[in-house]
Amino acid sequence: MQQFSIGLIINPLAGIGGSVGLKGSDGSETVTKALAMGATPRATDRTRQALMKLVPYKHLIVFHTWPGPMGADLLREMGFLFQVHGFLGDDLTTADDTVHAAKMFAESGVDLILFAGGDGTARNICDSIPESQPVLGIPAGVKIHSGVYAVTPSAAGEILSMLVTGELVDIRPKEVRDIDESAFREGRVRARHYGELLVPESGRFLQNVKQGGREVEELVLNDIADDLKEQLDDDVLLVAGPGSTTRGIMECLGHDSTLLGVDLFAEDKLLGGDVRERDILEAFAGHTGPVRVMITAIGGQGHILGRGNQQLSPKVISEVLEREGRDGLIVVATKSKLKELEGRPLLVDSGDPELDKVLSGTLKVMTGYRDAVLYPVASV
Repeated sequence: MQQFSIGLIINPLAGIGGSVGLKGSDGSETVTKALAMGATPRATDRTRQALMKLVPYKHLIVFHTWPGPMGADLLREMGFLFQVHGFLGDDLTTADDTVHAAKMFAESGVDLILFAGGDGTARNICDSIPESQPVLGIPAGVKIHSGVYAVTPSAAGEILSMLVTGELVDIRPKEVRDIDESAFREGRVRARHYGELLVPESGRFLQNVKQGGREVEELVLNDIADDLKEQLDDDVLLVAGPGSTTRGIMECLGHDSTLLGVDLFAEDKLLGGDVRERDILEAFAGHTGPVRVMITAIGGQGHILGRGNQQLSPKVISEVLEREGRDGLIVVATKSKLKELEGRPLLVDSGDPELDKVLSGTLKVMTGYRDAVLYPVASV
């Protein structure tokens, strides 16, 4: 199974003001005061509680982290495989350290950023990464108003265990909120919305169901189509791959499409049906706006590239990745189809082993309206 990559960021000073009644840990003056009052950092211990759930799966995970108390010390102690990036000065860690780490991990393409802190840490993360980067917070701060944190450190570990072992885990945008600590210390709560982060959460595997608990495929495809309609602006060039799932989605959007071929769409109309690799590359060359490629998995097998869609060649996929990153690939599937794989990864066999390695890891799979799961992808 492909190793799951996690970027770990511990804010070692998160929550340090709570035990001494300082209502938070924002600002160096507050941290200095808390330490002088005898406060003890607890973020590392709470991260340890989460990571204990991953000990049985050490061989399936590689961590990327920052030096010393921001992650390296704990991972070394617990015997995880990890790589250290960046550097720390001799002074206390700061928000800048969190920002630099989050940016580096997102740019390197980790499957998930795991961070321990409070609402201030969540704000730093939110300011630093693209909205498509999955994250999960371990609650360690005084203020936990944001929805990006697991309910407990152990709960964070449970969600991570499900992700690492290939179970279906929904990912949804969750709100980042923070309060004015100065007002809070005066007894006034002023919470603000700062943005959203994409967060995994367990449960709710089937949303559209009949009696008997089976998905209604037509309803699911309608839901995915509605989500796509909101995501795809008029200037997007969409390449729709073959398969009954993609065809059903395009029909929900009001378009005829080729069951076993690849079609091109833009400005809500068909540009070309059953096109070849050359046609796709020519369309890319003449299009200055965003491009997207929509693909689905072969039922029971799990291939998303290299089986029946060779028109989506390494040249095509490489250009999409160069222009749009992994966001350029829209993978769609019903949860029933994913569950039929029984935890086996989606497969890529593009003909270019290096490209297959780039695509391995995890991908977001659209499974409904504003509903998606993180699912493992492996090269053949």
